[in-house]
Amino acid sequence: MEASGRGGRPTSRRYPAELKERAVRLVLESHRPGESWYTTVRRVAPQLDVGVESLRTWTRQARVDTHKIAGVTSDEQRRIAELERENRELRRANEILKAASAFFARELDPRPPR
Repeated sequence: MEASGRGGRPTSRRYPAELKERAVRLVLESHRPGESWYTTVRRVAPQLDVGVESLRTWTRQARVDTHKIAGVTSDEQRRIAELERENRELRRANEILKAASAFFARELDPRPPR
């Protein structure tokens, strides 16, 4: 699939990790004092045939990861996702245990059903 950079419908395309790293490094190295990061990204993206928004996102995350700007680092994002997944699993297990507990409570109730 080809990424559309001419106002067409954007497409999803996976980029190799090496390309991402090289692209981010190029943006960081070619950033000029007084120039906005977005301007730098817009200048570099076409040279690498990479989507501007993808490159902007990668560059921003790299700057967060190196504590140049505030934000949630990649490691923190992975840990949060892991904890959220664990939390979902625990909630589901808790619901199953509640249902089983209610079932067995009814089974062991000595009063006859009405």
